[in-house]
Amino acid sequence: MTTSEVAPVDQPPPLLAASRSKSGGGKLGRYLLTRFLLIFVTVAILVTVVFFMIRLTGDPITAALGGRLPADQLAERIREAGFDRPIIVQYIEYLGQIFTGDFGTTLTDRQPVIDVLVRYGTATAELAFYALIVAFVVGIPLGLVAAAKRDKAPDAALRVGAILFYATPVFFSGLVAKLIFSVWLGWFPVSGRANVRTEIALNRSGGSGFYLIDAIASGNPAYVQDVLAHAVLPAMTLGLAIAGVFLRLVRTNVIGTFNMPYVDAARSRGVSEYRLVRKHAYKPALIPIVTVIGLQIAILLAGAVLTETTFEWQGIGFQLARYLAARDFVAVQAIVVMIAIIVAVTNFIVDVIAAFLDPRVRY
Repeated sequence: MTTSEVAPVDQPPPLLAASRSKSGGGKLGRYLLTRFLLIFVTVAILVTVVFFMIRLTGDPITAALGGRLPADQLAERIREAGFDRPIIVQYIEYLGQIFTGDFGTTLTDRQPVIDVLVRYGTATAELAFYALIVAFVVGIPLGLVAAAKRDKAPDAALRVGAILFYATPVFFSGLVAKLIFSVWLGWFPVSGRANVRTEIALNRSGGSGFYLIDAIASGNPAYVQDVLAHAVLPAMTLGLAIAGVFLRLVRTNVIGTFNMPYVDAARSRGVSEYRLVRKHAYKPALIPIVTVIGLQIAILLAGAVLTETTFEWQGIGFQLARYLAARDFVAVQAIVVMIAIIVAVTNFIVDVIAAFLDPRVRY
């Protein structure tokens, strides 16, 4: 063997390196396939549980319209909807409808549920986007500050604040925020996504349903200002609850990174604590943030129900509360299933990103 054929001593032989690469790629593929299949398992389990729990209260039409319709009309509505058939037949038919994108028709206002989801889903997505911005902007920097000042007064104050952020019910913090910043100080609007004039203008243009995008596209700065003013309190209320989780997570992981050998080596070379946090401990601490985003999406959607109700933000959460009050279980069932699908798909996307950022999650 000539010198040019000898592999460098600090590198594995080419065949071994290729074998390792194929092995790692295979494990990644199996991991992603498993996570993808879990979407269907998760959704199927939740659909089944929601379907049979709702049926424990009786048929949805009797629950929603019982006492408001004559007995013969009520029986006719039940027969037309197929709720007089065996429950297992209804369940199988419902699964088939879901696979074709048919979530049924609401009982109280006779709208296709898919239209309700499309019309009001954009409002909830917009609120979740605002809340995530608040969570990132508040939670991550304050987590870095708490880690840099660990076991000192700023760290203790921030930890207490984080606990208050995520332990306070969003409806309570929302009501307090409205009382202080809307009623007493008059800084922000009390409720809604925009004032009546702005809503009429944005809806007339037939835009995307995302008011901020539509307001920017309109070219009218007053519309943009109005939409943002209405978004501040709901976004802060929902976003601070998530920010508390991010703050504690970043703090814990940055402190853990401080104990790594490469950080000790940098410190021994005279690197300042600020540079240690910014250059050496910051990025590794963000990987766990990615892995918990999927869980936080579920919390965001759950919190959106209370936040939207508190601020009369016309989104899916607001409609869910309205349909629950009306005992429209067809609409409730469909909205819960759609939320489950969104959470499952979001978790899968987060798992894919985490697998590429941190190969350890594949094994």
